[in-house]
Amino acid sequence: MKNINYIKVLFAGVLLLASCKKDYLETLPTDSVSTPTVFETTKNAKLAVNGLAKMMTQQYLGSQGFNGEGTIKMYYGNYPGNNFFVNLSGWADIINANYNQNLTSIYLYYPWYYYYKIIGNANQIVVSIDGAEGPAVEKEFIKAQALTFRAYSYMMLAQIYGNRWKDSNNGQTGGLVLRTDVSTGDMPLSTLGQTYDLIYKDLNDAIALYESSKLDRESDKNFQVNEDVAYAIYARAALNKQDYVNAEKYAVLARKNYKLMSNADYKNGFSTPNGEWIWSSYGASDETLYFYSFQSYIAYNSTASAVRTTPKCISRELFDKIPTTDVRRDLFLDPKGEAYTTATGVAGTAMKARAFKLFPDLQATAVPFAYMNFKFKANDIPGIGHVNHFRASEMYLIEAEAKFFQNKAASEVQGVLNALNATSGRDVNYVCTKTGTDLLNEIKLYRAVELWGEGFDWFDMKRWGDTIVRKDFASGGNFLTSLVTTIKPEDKNKWTWSIPLRESDYNKGLE
Repeated sequence: MKNINYIKVLFAGVLLLASCKKDYLETLPTDSVSTPTVFETTKNAKLAVNGLAKMMTQQYLGSQGFNGEGTIKMYYGNYPGNNFFVNLSGWADIINANYNQNLTSIYLYYPWYYYYKIIGNANQIVVSIDGAEGPAVEKEFIKAQALTFRAYSYMMLAQIYGNRWKDSNNGQTGGLVLRTDVSTGDMPLSTLGQTYDLIYKDLNDAIALYESSKLDRESDKNFQVNEDVAYAIYARAALNKQDYVNAEKYAVLARKNYKLMSNADYKNGFSTPNGEWIWSSYGASDETLYFYSFQSYIAYNSTASAVRTTPKCISRELFDKIPTTDVRRDLFLDPKGEAYTTATGVAGTAMKARAFKLFPDLQATAVPFAYMNFKFKANDIPGIGHVNHFRASEMYLIEAEAKFFQNKAASEVQGVLNALNATSGRDVNYVCTKTGTDLLNEIKLYRAVELWGEGFDWFDMKRWGDTIVRKDFASGGNFLTSLVTTIKPEDKNKWTWSIPLRESDYNKGLE
C-alpha cells in the first residue's frame, strides 16, 4: 500500500493555519513553508507546539464525528463503558465493543491514525529544535513540551491497542510501533513493556528539561503542557502499568498547584478551566468545530441534535449509589418517582416540566430523559467549550488507588477519599471508614462518580479487569435492550483493539 499519509511524518501541511484572532492557538502555516523555516527560530517553533494542541480539536478522516481528543473520550471511553447511557441503538456495535478485531473498521483505525499524527509532529520538533535560533532555555522548554505530547499519545495508544498490564506477562505481550524520529520505514512491534519504558523515558527527559529551563506556560493558557502535565501523565501511565509507587508519587506532584474546585465551579458546566484543571484543550467561539465538537455531543444545552434528541445519561445503578447529600447527584435528572418511558427513559410530562424549570437554558426542542446529565454545559452555541484532560480530582483518586495496592494503612486511603469528597464540600457528610475489598470498591465508585462523562469509564473497567454488566429498566438499569450486555475481561480480545490493517499493510516490519 503506497498511500501511507496516515502514519507518515509529513510535518508540512499537518499543523494548522493560524485562524484565531487571539494568540491562544496561533500556529505556523506549515502547509506553505518548509520544515527548516518552521525551526528557524524558537518563536516559530513555539507555534509548532501550539499546533500539537490544535490537532487535539481538529476533524479527521473526512468524518464529522472524529473530532480529535473528544472522540477518544466519547467513542472509546464513555460509550463502551458501564455507566454511560445514550439512546442510540444504531451504535450498538461501538457501545458493545464489536469492532475490536475488525481490521478494516474506521473505528479501529481512528485512534491509531490520530495519535500517530500527533507523535509524528512531536518527533519533528524533538529532532529539529536544537538547531533553532533562540535562547537555550526556550529550546529546552519546547523539547520538553513535544516529549510530553508524545508520551501522552503513546500512553493512550497503549491503553487501547495493548493488553491490560495484568494480562501482559509483565509487559511481554505486543505493544506499539515506537517511532521517535522522522523516519517512515518498516519497524517491528515493540512489547508493551518497551512501550512503557519509552513513555517513562520521555516523561523523565521532559521533566528534566522543564526544570533546567525554569520556564512555564502562561497562566491563562491551560491548553499548553508544562511540568505539571508531565507529572499527571506519569501518574496515569504508572497506574495503568500497576507501578503504584510512581503512580502515587507523581499524582501528588501533579496536583500540588491545583486546588479542588468549589461546588459553584462544579456546577458551572465543565467547559471553562478553573483552578483544578491541570490540562485541557482550547475551545471558544473563534475556535470551534460547531456541531461536531465534544460539547456538541454531551453539553445539555447544545443545539446539536446529538444532544437535543439523545441526551447523555448516567446509568441508573450508578446514580442510585450517589448519596442525596452529594452535590454530584444534582448534575443528573433524578426521576423522583415521576413517570418516564421505561423502554428508553424519555421523561413524562411532569419530569419534563421540572427539567426545564431547573435548567431553563435547555433548548426548547430538547427531549429530557430520566438520569440525563447536566454536568456538561456549552459556553456558546452550538457546543462551545474547553475540554478537560486532567484534573486534580483524578490525581486524588490515583493516589488513593496506588496507596491501596501498596497495602498502605487503610486510614491513609480513607484520608485521601475524605479530602476529595468531604473536605472539598462535594459531600460534607461523607466519611470513609471502609477497609479491604470494600475500600477498593469505594475508590472505584468515586472514580465513576467524579469522572463521569470525561472519558474514563471503559479505560478504568479494562484496567481493573472488571466485568461490564448493563441492565434494562426491568432489571434495575436504564439501557436499551440492544445495549444490554455482559462483557467479561476475557471477552472481545481481552478488550484490546487490533493493529489496523492500514498499518500492517504498509509496515512490513510487522510481518
